[in-house]
Amino acid sequence: METEVVLESEITCPECGFKKRERMPVDACQWFYECEHCHSLLKPKAGDCCVFCSYGSVPCPPVQLSSQHGQKGCCQ
Repeated sequence: METEVVLESEITCPECGFKKRERMPVDACQWFYECEHCHSLLKPKAGDCCVFCSYGSVPCPPVQLSSQHGQKGCCQ
């Protein structure tokens, strides 16, 4: 049984701790994100495909879909 893909994630800036709910792209990885509070440019941590997988409350939709199908990976 497939669960519904979550399209929103709360991203937390590792520099200042500012949190914001953002809508994630469905068919792509987002490699950069600028914190609107401190203006730090976030990049994915090593081994993660996007900023949502590194700093979000929910992994990106491509990762959610691949894990539902027993696969590892993303849209890289």
